[in-house]
Amino acid sequence: MTTRILLLASAATLSLTGCASSDAKTASSPTQQKSASDDVTVKIQSEGERLRELFAASDEASLKRNPLTALFRGDMRYAGQFGDYITDAYMDGERAAAKSDLDALMQIDRSKLGSVDAIAYDVFKRNTENTLKGLTPEILALTNPRPINHFSGFHTFYPTFANGSSGAPFNTLEDYENNLKRHSGFVTLLDRSIGRFREGMTSGVVETKLTINNVIEQLATQLALPTEESAFYGPIKKFPEGIDEAKQAELAARYKTVIENDIYPAYQRLHDFLKNEYLPVAREEVGLSSMKGGDTMYRFLIEGTTTLPLDPAEVHELGLSEVARIKGEMEGIKKEVGFDGTLAEFFTFIRTDPQFHPESREALTQGYYDIGKQVDKVIDTQFKVLPKSPLEIRPYDKSIEKFQAGGSYSSGTADGSRPGIFYFNAYDLPSRNTSGMTTLYLHEGAPGHHFQISLAQENDALPNFMRYGGNTAYVEGWALYSEKLGFPMGLFKDPYQRFGHLDDEMLRAMRLVVDTGLHSKAWSREKAIKYMLDNSSMGETDATAEVERYIAIPSQALAYKIGALTIQRLKDRAKTRLGPRFDPREFHDEVLNTGALPMTVLESKIDRWIDGKLRMMQQPGG
Repeated sequence: MTTRILLLASAATLSLTGCASSDAKTASSPTQQKSASDDVTVKIQSEGERLRELFAASDEASLKRNPLTALFRGDMRYAGQFGDYITDAYMDGERAAAKSDLDALMQIDRSKLGSVDAIAYDVFKRNTENTLKGLTPEILALTNPRPINHFSGFHTFYPTFANGSSGAPFNTLEDYENNLKRHSGFVTLLDRSIGRFREGMTSGVVETKLTINNVIEQLATQLALPTEESAFYGPIKKFPEGIDEAKQAELAARYKTVIENDIYPAYQRLHDFLKNEYLPVAREEVGLSSMKGGDTMYRFLIEGTTTLPLDPAEVHELGLSEVARIKGEMEGIKKEVGFDGTLAEFFTFIRTDPQFHPESREALTQGYYDIGKQVDKVIDTQFKVLPKSPLEIRPYDKSIEKFQAGGSYSSGTADGSRPGIFYFNAYDLPSRNTSGMTTLYLHEGAPGHHFQISLAQENDALPNFMRYGGNTAYVEGWALYSEKLGFPMGLFKDPYQRFGHLDDEMLRAMRLVVDTGLHSKAWSREKAIKYMLDNSSMGETDATAEVERYIAIPSQALAYKIGALTIQRLKDRAKTRLGPRFDPREFHDEVLNTGALPMTVLESKIDRWIDGKLRMMQQPGG
């Protein structure tokens, strides 16, 4: 990444760009005093130094407890470990660490910190307090007994992680050996999951029949694959240089044995338990409101994902108003293209006309390649700082694509050795709509998730929890906000791509309605699907997958619109107050250069930046 520079040298408002800001340096600079008794110079730590020391110690301890997180970063020290996830001991360790971190933080005087360190203090405090909320007995009683559903679980994450082309590296013989060691922990976790599910069967806190049926199908799909086609066998298909043929043959045999004798039997045990014992007692109703403790859980989740203490009814009404606004803009495009019919008929036209469906997986892939090239040509009109990490475009693996969203992003490493990856879904091609391709790329790829995640982790002036951490409202809010940058970049000249943009924005607005409908208003799956089909051009396959996603991970989908509306509101405020001095490149850098912030922290930061810019403008020659 190119060296980042200070954009604003105001005494009151200094932004972090690639080195610490001036007042952050002052806060972090040690003072020295000479002892009168022994004439020895003693270093006295500043509050900024103490803060950074706490961050470093907390992060190091967290990596030891969460070795897969370290591996994702490219840190190989714990590469042979899987982790002690979902055990009581693991939860106790996370709780003890959070309490210790918060106690240490309270010993630091925030008023003596520089501007960037003060932001880091606020984010760390909020994150740690939220961690403790999630580890209370009340919340654990609602989360521990539900370790897996079809959208969230190691049973689908880990095969991709270990397939030879994702998070786990396979560059050396040791990498192959470490992978086998991790497989043992994965098998243990699958069996532990059965134990957690049994706890819920006793307490009455259970998953839905819908999600469990999907998990059963996911497990059956993986079990049906021959060993050589399993994701776990992927590393054997492409060895790096330096591993001789004899060793390759030995590894192939060992990997085959582990898959057939350890991993597949563990999948089978989980599959059979869920099908024969758990499914009969799972919930018929799909919303959290039907689950014991569900109302408490939903409010906890909303605050966690949006970073705001929002009421479900308030979110529902916001969604209804956004749906109405977007439908009005859709009517304008329908008129522009000369379509003679109702908006519902226009949805059907977009949904069914062959011109809006990819001809093949190859054509869909090439289409995304072309969009990526278009974005690259104009991205510097909106950004001064670009990620060092490259971005690759790939379809999902066929073994998992059926239950995946339309697209997603997998982050690269901070040093750029592993690229960021934009995954798109090529399952059931007749259901895929090309009018939304530009918007999906802007969201998942550049400048959406790829810019936000890469720029944060490549900025080594930030503490690690800000480089690698995040919250859903910021991460997904930025990605949704990024979709609108297609307008100033000239990417939406085609009215159908503009309609695709509105259709995707409609999706995020409908999520406010449907997620709250499902989990606080007892909506059925069928009612939720119908609402989405009635208000957009989504195909039934996509609408069904979306609704089942909201059922599986309540509240997560709310964060997109809440976060995007917040960022757009801050941009509008900056444009109004700064007038012709407003530069979108500076605004975007200010939003991105301190990592993923809670919405309240981000708003305070942007307000300080605006105030600092105004003071500079008022100075002679400003």
